[in-house]
Amino acid sequence: MAKAKYYYDPEKLAFHKIKTKKGKKIGVVLLFLVASGLFGFLCFVALLNTPFFETPKDRLLTREIDYMKIQYELLNRKSALMEEALGSVEDRDNNVYRTYFNSTPIPEEQRKAGFGGVNRYKSLEGFDNSQLVTNTTKRLDVLAKELVIQSKSLDEIAGLAKDKEKLLSAIPAIQPVKNEDLRMMASGFGYRTDPFTKVRKFHAGMDFSSRTGTLVYATGDGIVERADNTASGYGNHIVLRHGYGYQTLYGHLSKYAVRAGQKVKRGDVIGYVGSTGRSEAPHLHYEVHKNGEVVNPLNFYYGNISAKEYILISKLANQENQSLD
Repeated sequence: MAKAKYYYDPEKLAFHKIKTKKGKKIGVVLLFLVASGLFGFLCFVALLNTPFFETPKDRLLTREIDYMKIQYELLNRKSALMEEALGSVEDRDNNVYRTYFNSTPIPEEQRKAGFGGVNRYKSLEGFDNSQLVTNTTKRLDVLAKELVIQSKSLDEIAGLAKDKEKLLSAIPAIQPVKNEDLRMMASGFGYRTDPFTKVRKFHAGMDFSSRTGTLVYATGDGIVERADNTASGYGNHIVLRHGYGYQTLYGHLSKYAVRAGQKVKRGDVIGYVGSTGRSEAPHLHYEVHKNGEVVNPLNFYYGNISAKEYILISKLANQENQSLD
């Protein structure tokens, strides 16, 4: 039973019982119920946002996220294996196939390049696992690009393989003058003393000293690009275009055996040793060019000389003496 409440009346010097109105009682009860309900709702919301209380739907979503993370981890492991296998193919492509076919290797930065410009992964940002998803997607994109580059490279190698015989025939692989016709290996590739100015300068070919009229041979299959004396210093000279980036030059000839536009085979006679142009004595000045750059002809004499002969010619060619032109 509820306790009765009284108040003191100082005028009458007496205590009077406080009578509570029925409507007020109901209002207090309703206020209490509303406050209790609001408090309970807030507690419920708080519990929903704590790890101590999960709904069945939350647990399902958590399991799905964990499963997704596992799948992405497996995907990254598979990507690592694919990258390793592709790296092995790329290494053979650059250092075996392309070397064999005299093709320029594909630079590493070109193979591994990403994607610049617009942010391709903006739609993946702003989520709890954005970093994981973005990194994996980038990795797969780069891998896909590498595969495309490697596929095109292998197509190119396959094409080169079909032309293998043509390539091997085109490479300037023999001496332009036979050993039995040589007086001496007058001068090699590199810095030599100029016979006229006596100044040390770069000699872009090799000088084969021989008597006037000695046969000069094409060192590889090709087409005669020019046979004239219009280039300064070379006198009567021939330029053969072999294809695959190769050109050879034969200078100071006494006369020609071919004309511009004519096709020749390795070993065909194309001219005769002389001393025309800027020359001190009868000899053949011979140059090899690869992709527009002059290279040492000594590196190509594997088609018609023995190892012993090659060693002897190499020693003579590497002596820093006076050139004949």
